[in-house]
Amino acid sequence: MSSATDDRERLDRAIEAIEGGYEALLAYAAQGRHTDRGAPQGPRARLEAMADALAALPELARAVAAAADAAAMAEGAAFFDALTRDAAVAAAGIRLVLRRPDIGSQLIDNLNASIHLRAVLTDIFLLDELFGTKA
Repeated sequence: MSSATDDRERLDRAIEAIEGGYEALLAYAAQGRHTDRGAPQGPRARLEAMADALAALPELARAVAAAADAAAMAEGAAFFDALTRDAAVAAAGIRLVLRRPDIGSQLIDNLNASIHLRAVLTDIFLLDELFGTKA
């Protein structure tokens, strides 16, 4: 069983993978590429890290929130349910993009605009303010 400190560190790493990946994808989208082949810092590794982090995010967020404020779990159940759904849909969108043989800037731009990915980012900001999830 992991400790609250371990959960928080894992959550911080997951958040960094998601936020850092999103920022890198914004830069990639601005490059106007038709393919990621030969791109010095293509999006695939970032997308894979983001999908993995999104899969872990809901459980880690719940654990950190419960450790910080157990009553918040009951009050915020709907929020954590929404985070779970949005993270799952955002990860599914990323996995679809990863299946493409060529990942162009326009595809990444459309992924970045996904309301589910943006909802997860907003949820992360709220978690940070509520529970100080980032070190």
